[in-house]
Amino acid sequence: MALAVGVQAPDFTLKNHNLEDVSLSDYKGKKNVVLLFFPLVGTSVCEKELCSTRDGMKDYENLDAQVLALSVDSPFAQKLWVDKHKFNFPLLSDFNKEVSKSYGAFYDVFGAGKFDYQGVSKRSAFVIDKDGVVQYAEVLENAGEEPNYEKIQEALHNLH
Repeated sequence: MALAVGVQAPDFTLKNHNLEDVSLSDYKGKKNVVLLFFPLVGTSVCEKELCSTRDGMKDYENLDAQVLALSVDSPFAQKLWVDKHKFNFPLLSDFNKEVSKSYGAFYDVFGAGKFDYQGVSKRSAFVIDKDGVVQYAEVLENAGEEPNYEKIQEALHNLH
């Protein structure tokens, strides 16, 4: 079950695409966090979502927000993708699938009948305030859909 608005976001420490540790608690008291879970590196909808986020980064920065994007891909695959698309925010590897599960952003089976991959992050968006409290939560069942960017921005505006 996905995290609800108003609950404390579970802390985590994951390797980013440069093999550096990044923790949610690094931003506590400093920045709001937009946490984007995405299914797989190199796929069309994920590319569209993250490129859109990259291109709109000023909007997030103006609202005192740090974007973090998570998938179950290895940091090595993520690094190739960051280099290709020049993403201006960290991609974090939830390779062990623990964070995706703790946020309720997890497919037991992804692409049933087509891929049947077990344990892939669901496309999801969470806005976490400087106190570590979830202010917006959206978990999509359909990986072909993108998060509601307007609602993410609205949640950030309400914190500003």
